[in-house]
Amino acid sequence: MARLDLDDLPPKIAALLAALPEGEELVLVRDGAVMGRLTAGAPQAPPAAVEAVAPEQHAAEVFENFRAAIEDEF
Repeated sequence: MARLDLDDLPPKIAALLAALPEGEELVLVRDGAVMGRLTAGAPQAPPAAVEAVAPEQHAAEVFENFRAAIEDEF
């Protein structure tokens, strides 16, 4: 799925897209031809923050997974 960050758009376009009510359709037109349609949905909450893992713990997990994979292979 393609993703478009509103922060990367000019403010006027970003405001138009952000203000679309749920279910409203936006038609994308180029040279008079319809190129696509976007239907606004309900705003989604940002993803939950991932717990920060200490580098030592991450390294230990990677090593353990590697060791287990080697043991399973041989």
